[in-house]
Amino acid sequence: MKKSLFILATLFILSCKTSIDFSKRESKKDATNWYKEDFASDSIPGISLFKVSSRLKSNKNKVIVAVLDTQIDATHEDLKNSLWVNQNEIANNNIDDDHNGYIDDVNGWNFLGTKSGNYIVWANFEFTRIIRKYDSVFKRKKREDLSKKDLFKYNEYRRALEHQNKWSDYYSNTLKSMNYHVSNYPSIKDTLKYFFPKENYNLKKLDSLYRKYKIKNKTFIERRDNNDKDLAAMLDSYMITLESNLNTFKEVVEYREQIDSVLNKNCNLDYNERNYIQGKQDFFIKGQGNNKINAKIRGIRIFSDHSTKVSSIIAANIKNNKGISGFSDSIKIMPLSISPSGDEHDHDIAAAIRYAVDNGAKIINMSFTKEFSLYPELVTEAILYAEKHNVLIVHIAGNDRFNVDDNPIYPNDYLYDDKPEVSNNFISVGSINKNYGEKMVSSFSNYGKVNVDLFAPGEDIYTAIPDNQYGFDSGTSLAAPMVSGAAALIWLYYPKLTVQQVKQIILESGTPYDLDVIVPGTKDKKVKFSELSKTGKVLNVYNAIQMAKEMSNKKQ
Repeated sequence: MKKSLFILATLFILSCKTSIDFSKRESKKDATNWYKEDFASDSIPGISLFKVSSRLKSNKNKVIVAVLDTQIDATHEDLKNSLWVNQNEIANNNIDDDHNGYIDDVNGWNFLGTKSGNYIVWANFEFTRIIRKYDSVFKRKKREDLSKKDLFKYNEYRRALEHQNKWSDYYSNTLKSMNYHVSNYPSIKDTLKYFFPKENYNLKKLDSLYRKYKIKNKTFIERRDNNDKDLAAMLDSYMITLESNLNTFKEVVEYREQIDSVLNKNCNLDYNERNYIQGKQDFFIKGQGNNKINAKIRGIRIFSDHSTKVSSIIAANIKNNKGISGFSDSIKIMPLSISPSGDEHDHDIAAAIRYAVDNGAKIINMSFTKEFSLYPELVTEAILYAEKHNVLIVHIAGNDRFNVDDNPIYPNDYLYDDKPEVSNNFISVGSINKNYGEKMVSSFSNYGKVNVDLFAPGEDIYTAIPDNQYGFDSGTSLAAPMVSGAAALIWLYYPKLTVQQVKQIILESGTPYDLDVIVPGTKDKKVKFSELSKTGKVLNVYNAIQMAKEMSNKKQ
């Protein structure tokens, strides 16, 4: 997840629309299942899940995958039977029956739960939090006056200031534009009825009309700021909304409200969402938040798309003949909500990792990133805690089109302050698509020879979405659960393997591709695919299971 306008529009607006609903097809050769194909037999760079699933016999083992994400649609037809159930907790009795520090955590926990029983939707960006914490410390300091110990924090503070100024200006200008769009939307709709009585217009027709009436050498911004109501300016405004997939006045108003919230909450130094969260704001005190993992709480915005999509890739029901199928019905999802609109807080990330470990998860999927980390040491301690308890953490590389060896991405097992890798239970995943060749790496995917371990399919992936719907989406957020599902499958059949062995298996068993690919973020710069990640490979579940079998037999 990230803070771009595109993501906000997708998350809050497009996700509310009904997606195309495809029924499950028996043929493997269909768009909804391309990522399960095998490259050797199908010429599609999939993960070979079809090849392995037909050879696996059922067993009685269960594996829990904790999904650190948004809230989830816990009633979805493809997920409701795949949720982890805390057998030691009695539902809704307001008692911590299992004495784990969390009251009524029957299916998971919402670390963003508020004192009123709802949950946080809007939260600060991490660079805003960093400025709020360190402004009084570093504002009047010079680099040469600092000790080596404080220099890294000072540099992060200066970098945070740059981001704060950049994004505050950006969202401020966007809000001005949205105010203009809202104020002129009804007028332009009425005016268009004169030119198109049947309202049978499209962008091409509108653009033709715009060119006819536009004022030479006068930009839309100039006309907007002068409050000019001329037809060309209003047409320009209306076309912008349509190009942004804002097709109704309601959607335009809602989006304006969202941008207003981004500016006045996410970027606001005087707004601190931590003041509203239930419980004491201390990492070492359990119980912060509430048990509202299902986003369908009356009276507040539904915020469950992302976790529903991610979880369905891992554990959607295989036998119900609806929607999609995950890796196995023996995989259970533990939903842990930590992701607001804004950046995840390190306290919540660390607390959720520890909760997952303490309550039996074997894999932790983290399909979110941020470019800053206020308390990286807390997350590092939690990652090491997970490694100590034999738990694997799978994290996305991110969707910024840059090299994460140079540009920081958090959480990570490499802290960007001259320290080497701190653990051996952490896998970072980039995204590919089904097009073998120079465009195989997704154009949005981050990459890194040091800090990205391998790639997995993450583009045009068919997933479950709230309200028993299904649709396609793209992002490294969908590549990470491919790896999480593979790890769960390995442990289902070979439960005695260590986390270090499972990581080794996943990385070494991947499919190498000896080809030149276009580097994300560039038009035509090409490098060997092997240069974009540590392994130069794509996840291969069939190879992983074969290697796990061999390793397990040797261990015995």
